Amino acid sequence: MPDKPKVAFYWCASCGGCEEAVVDLAEAILDVVAVVDIVFWPVAIDFKRKDIEAMADRSIAAAFLNGAIRTSEQEEMARLLRSKSQVLVATGSCSHLGGIPGLANLYSRKAILREVYFESPSTTNPERTFPEREHSNNGHPLELPVFHETVRSLDQVVDVDFYIPGCPPTARTFRTALQTLLSWQLPPRGSVLAPDYALCNECPRKNTKPEKLSFSEFKRPSHVLVDEQQCLLAQGLVCMGPATRAGCEALCVQGNMPCTGCYGPTSRVRDQGAKILSCLASSIESTDATEIDRILATIPDPVGSFYRYGLPRSLLRNRRSQERADSPLAAR
Repeated sequence: MPDKPKVAFYWCASCGGCEEAVVDLAEAILDVVAVVDIVFWPVAIDFKRKDIEAMADRSIAAAFLNGAIRTSEQEEMARLLRSKSQVLVATGSCSHLGGIPGLANLYSRKAILREVYFESPSTTNPERTFPEREHSNNGHPLELPVFHETVRSLDQVVDVDFYIPGCPPTARTFRTALQTLLSWQLPPRGSVLAPDYALCNECPRKNTKPEKLSFSEFKRPSHVLVDEQQCLLAQGLVCMGPATRAGCEALCVQGNMPCTGCYGPTSRVRDQGAKILSCLASSIESTDATEIDRILATIPDPVGSFYRYGLPRSLLRNRRSQERADSPLAAR
């Protein structure tokens, strides 16, 4: 009997929800185990890094890596799994786009560490102890990973073959992607393994969306009684559906909450935040500059709303790139 294809799972800078997506396969995970050999999944089974290092290059059929890349250890593991795998799959929003950890790119590395170790309300550190890259304790060396300046998506570090979107991917999305990969009838390299059209097309409220939207203010779900049948955009709520890829089964909308954009943009959208901003701004009912500013000010957190999952992969990328754009040198 031929050997089953080997697969690996790994978790970088993320919350662990993508690991739950695997578990959410429920009894279907037994079908997966029947046809593959899981050779690395440290969150679930006792594997060590040395186990992967000892394997031959490209001996793993497919590695599923979730989470963004923030530390040197995560980067090392991404490069190691890339070298050992025939196919590397960026799994979930953090790996695909940078995810919610990517919002840390609004701040410098120095500011983040200062807040965590010195200034947060829950921190008591009168000696102002700070983690050192290398330390010796009774002659035993200790080396900590480097905390990089920015958060990066997986493909900003290594080549990626396929992407599974979502925060986390639904069980159906993950199961369909897994079936596609295990069939070896592979789509073009670089494909996102989800439908390539906007979420609005599969939204259960799409028939209530007006032909022309008109905004006089933007509302927060916690401040209004949300109609469970009407298009959320028509109610003045910031819904990312027009700028977001379908495939999630519109679960947030079914829960009477706006889409937050976790499946990322379609292939025709270069910048997800710019896409939704264009959609909303073009539908503001006023033409008065002061009134337009007032209406836009009712969006409490534009970056967090429009780039919640994709700041590292956006045109903005991080605070430093914006600082360079604002520099007098940039105009020369």
